[in-house]
Amino acid sequence: MKSSSLILFISSILFFSCSSEDTQPYIEQEAIYFPPLTSETWDTKSMSEIGWNVTELQPLLDYLEIKNTKGFIMLHNGKIVVESYMNGHAESSSWYWASAGKTLTTTVTGIAQDEGILDINDKVSDYIGTGWTSIPLEKENLITNKHLLSMTSGLDDTSDDISVENLQYIADAGDRWAYHGVFLKLQDVISSASNQTWNTYFNTKLKDRIGMSGAWIPFESTNVYWSTTRSMARFGLLTFANGSWEDTQIVSQNFLNQATNTSQSINQAYGYLWWLNGKSSYHLPQSQFEFDGELISNAPSDMYCALGKNDQKIYIVPSKKLVVIRMGEAADGSNFALSNFDNELWEKINLLIN
Repeated sequence: MKSSSLILFISSILFFSCSSEDTQPYIEQEAIYFPPLTSETWDTKSMSEIGWNVTELQPLLDYLEIKNTKGFIMLHNGKIVVESYMNGHAESSSWYWASAGKTLTTTVTGIAQDEGILDINDKVSDYIGTGWTSIPLEKENLITNKHLLSMTSGLDDTSDDISVENLQYIADAGDRWAYHGVFLKLQDVISSASNQTWNTYFNTKLKDRIGMSGAWIPFESTNVYWSTTRSMARFGLLTFANGSWEDTQIVSQNFLNQATNTSQSINQAYGYLWWLNGKSSYHLPQSQFEFDGELISNAPSDMYCALGKNDQKIYIVPSKKLVVIRMGEAADGSNFALSNFDNELWEKINLLIN
């Protein structure tokens, strides 16, 4: 009898437990939205829909305009929530990415590795031959593609001129972090590995597959990408979506995970040409000093970003489903990557989204 009662009691508990679970409302996760490849159509989402503070939008836009912004976009799970153009700029206007465009080279390097035409752990000289620097051959052969991605080539960073005579020895590859234009040699590596021009490989493997506009324009010793603000947002969305565009994996999630995590032991806040928030210390361009604290203290700790000269910005925040784009002139003084503007801007963004 006791046994029967116990079985009945347990059955009742299981019944009511299951019934309780069955009555819980099912909340379907919103899929990431991707705009069409060959159309200007881009779905939008209202701020009230996601609980943002509508009254904080105009103060943010006023601040952006005062700070010389030209184009500004905020995506939530792929849809446009905020899009604004100012200071003579328009949706169809192009602007330069500066060093924010380094991350385009990162992504295309990952695509090339996914295709098996290169390995980031190989020597750079395996692809473009020896003598691409002015350092002894045994030192040059220490430099891998990964060292270029992580800014640890050990080459002199005094000048961004990457002609042979300017690529001089400072330290063994991997022993020193320094922000330097030598990463551009990766474009030569990819061209050699693919037997195509850099522009052709870039266009067919990345640009055209996510509907970007724009072009690479050589400037002095650099190669600078120019595009609309929306094209920068398309690239940010691809990265937020772990390298996929709708049902197509453009670059592997595994590679992007490596690219957006600490890539070496010197600068915790640097991946493969991506800047990382939420670390305990960071280094800045043209300095060997280690700064304590997070890169952008007002930004979410899981945020990672592409930062370009004069405040070109791509901020990606997985926890908030956010991609934020800023193009324009320098907010204050000229700068190479990080500036006080980053923290000030995130103070304003937080008032809007929290």
